[in-house]
Amino acid sequence: MSGTRKVKTREQRRDRRHRRVRGKVNGTAERPRLVVHRSLNNVEGQVVDDVSGRTLVGLSTLDADLRGKREGMSKTEASHAAGKALAEKAREAGVTHVVFDRGGYLYHGRVKAFAEGAREGGLEF
Repeated sequence: MSGTRKVKTREQRRDRRHRRVRGKVNGTAERPRLVVHRSLNNVEGQVVDDVSGRTLVGLSTLDADLRGKREGMSKTEASHAAGKALAEKAREAGVTHVVFDRGGYLYHGRVKAFAEGAREGGLEF
């Protein structure tokens, strides 16, 4: 008799991937972690110093300055713009080098666009 496998939900699979990635990725004061969260319609990014447990900079596609620009943009284009805006805020806060944490999401689509926007904005990872 073979063992039965529990069916995992999409969120459980993503959470498992996220825990696996977080075991390898850690942010320091010199090189904080750029973490991405993707919802159905929006993308959020944070620059986190894991040693002190502080969020240095955060931005979402829901922010007021991006919301006005978002008209007529696809979700991928809005993610790219959010990544670029987050990079500019991070540079103002003195952060230039980061470690990218894809948050258990596959590196394509909106997550990839966010990362490319952050690179365009001046962050190195």
